[in-house]
Amino acid sequence: MTEAESPTPATGTDVPTEAPPEAMPDVESAFEEIEVDSPLVGIIMGSANDKPKMQPAGKALEEAGIRYEVRVMSAHRTPDLVVEYCKAAQMRGLKAIIAGAGMSAALPGVAAAHTSLPVIGVPISGKNLGGMDALLAIAQMPPGVPVACMAVDGAKNAGLYAARIIGL
Repeated sequence: MTEAESPTPATGTDVPTEAPPEAMPDVESAFEEIEVDSPLVGIIMGSANDKPKMQPAGKALEEAGIRYEVRVMSAHRTPDLVVEYCKAAQMRGLKAIIAGAGMSAALPGVAAAHTSLPVIGVPISGKNLGGMDALLAIAQMPPGVPVACMAVDGAKNAGLYAARIIGL
């Protein structure tokens, strides 16, 4: 092998080095001043039939000038959708999630298990136990999976509580 064909050593002073890249400004601080019309609160419920009971949460948020979104998803029928929604919620700009559910009321707990955002549970009254089953399910969360529990059909207070969390 001739000198021209010899490989360049991996280390040493003869190896040209590239200049270090210029420092990039912190991305988050660059976007802090941009006004975005994204929702701050997610209202989720286990069934479309729960919408009338959850509407007072949206109304309370509207009165406080807080943008929100509404989604129907079930911890039992569409668990992957619930997990995906909750894992992405903070990245999308949400500051709190209001989760309404009846019967076993698993939705608030599943939501809390997949996000670090505050989750506010709203027990929805049912046919058989008047919402007591949902109330107890939401109130009895295991350690490490906190859910704020409102009264049965207490969606208005859930909206007001979310507004306090956000500070508006």
